[in-house]
Amino acid sequence: MTQHIGIVACSAEGAALCYLTICTEGAKLLGPHAHPEVSMHTPSLADYVARLERRDLEGVGALMLASAHKLANLGADFLICPDNTIHEALPLVESRSPLPWLHIAEVVAAEAAARGFQRLALTGLRWLVDSEVYPAKLAARGLEVLRPEPAESDEITRIVLEELVYGTVRPEAVATFQSVTDRLKRAGCDAMILGCTELPLIADEATSPLPILDSTRLLGRAALRRAVHAD
Repeated sequence: MTQHIGIVACSAEGAALCYLTICTEGAKLLGPHAHPEVSMHTPSLADYVARLERRDLEGVGALMLASAHKLANLGADFLICPDNTIHEALPLVESRSPLPWLHIAEVVAAEAAARGFQRLALTGLRWLVDSEVYPAKLAARGLEVLRPEPAESDEITRIVLEELVYGTVRPEAVATFQSVTDRLKRAGCDAMILGCTELPLIADEATSPLPILDSTRLLGRAALRRAVHAD
């Protein structure tokens, strides 16, 4: 018996990639065409963005908690959220959650430590980059983090919210992101965290100047392992 995975979704592209990772890679653990049961709940992205823009983390957490209760009612055994930014609100509601959560930054930090990385570039929305969601989890494993410059974060945020969330991939966006990655590599980073679940649309191992830690796929794989092995 496998556990039932509940996905607390925020944006469509990120949630879809996480869902596809679980479903397509489940066969590696369970056999042809097999994967654990998965349920997803997604409020309107506009509801999340409005709360993030006014820094209403209590409101963000309330949305996450509402999804958690709906997924618990559907029979989920544990929860994942394939959105890095809204994890800033998770500590505000986790104690009231009906189900346990896998934390995306803990999953990424564990992978970074296992692969021997030491200084990580953190990319994502400005809200996430400015938060302690990742630095706290990385520091617990003795890992350093370097953030983009504010102007770089602002441009990445614009690209994500105006283009990538709609599935629009422009060459200019790819070039901009590679330029940021180049600078972070020169600053001494040995790997890069894709701390936004849309960033895999414009960055991959084949084109990145740095090894990539794809938070979305790593979270999906961690959920698979937990669902199969109940660890």
